Amino acid sequence: MYEVVVKTDFAAAHRLLGYEGNCERLHGHNWKIEVRVKSDRLNKLGMVADFREIKQVVKDVVGELDHHYLNEMPPFDKLNPTTENIAKFLFDELARMLPAEVRPAAITAWESDGCGVSYIG
Repeated sequence: MYEVVVKTDFAAAHRLLGYEGNCERLHGHNWKIEVRVKSDRLNKLGMVADFREIKQVVKDVVGELDHHYLNEMPPFDKLNPTTENIAKFLFDELARMLPAEVRPAAITAWESDGCGVSYIG
């Protein structure tokens, strides 16, 4: 199995519904996102996929969240915008948009330097 890693970031605001503490109030993060995609074979060039192609898909998906108030946009208008749910959302969106021979392996969303969540498929 081959795994390719792409890192990116986005900034957004949210509030955690039902949380007792500061994070219940509106606040923002500069999330750092690590995307791991996998394939069990290489293409004719000897790559899982072109980094540019993977980076563009990641940019498109993460761009949906960048500089938004997450609680007002689907699916987070109905789903608490926790870092866990953000990681799962990104995983599912990437699974839908990546080339057929490439699939997500894991998404790690860091809401700060010391706190992150991975969703592993």
